[in-house]
Amino acid sequence: MTDPLHGAHPRHALDDVIHAPVRFSIVATLAAAEKAEFAFVRDTVEVSDSVLSRQMTTLEKAGYVVVKKGYVGKRPRTWLALTPAGRTAFAAHCQALRAIAGDGG
Repeated sequence: MTDPLHGAHPRHALDDVIHAPVRFSIVATLAAAEKAEFAFVRDTVEVSDSVLSRQMTTLEKAGYVVVKKGYVGKRPRTWLALTPAGRTAFAAHCQALRAIAGDGG
């Protein structure tokens, strides 16, 4: 018998942390690279610094993203990267979306 709270429908495999549109866009951007500069992600996702910063905090607390600070010359820079757990969660989330859309998974 299927547990009504954790049934067989693929929506149960969606990751609540990744599912929010801005966080999904951030994770998708980071999935395409080993790491990315904060400004690149901000501009790609089309959000403000504060919005990206808040969403990165959520992703970092979930263990999906690592934030590294450093310098290029004398200018401070922040780099963002998916952790292995973040890559796994993103792949599983995308698989669930494909299954919901009827494209297999």
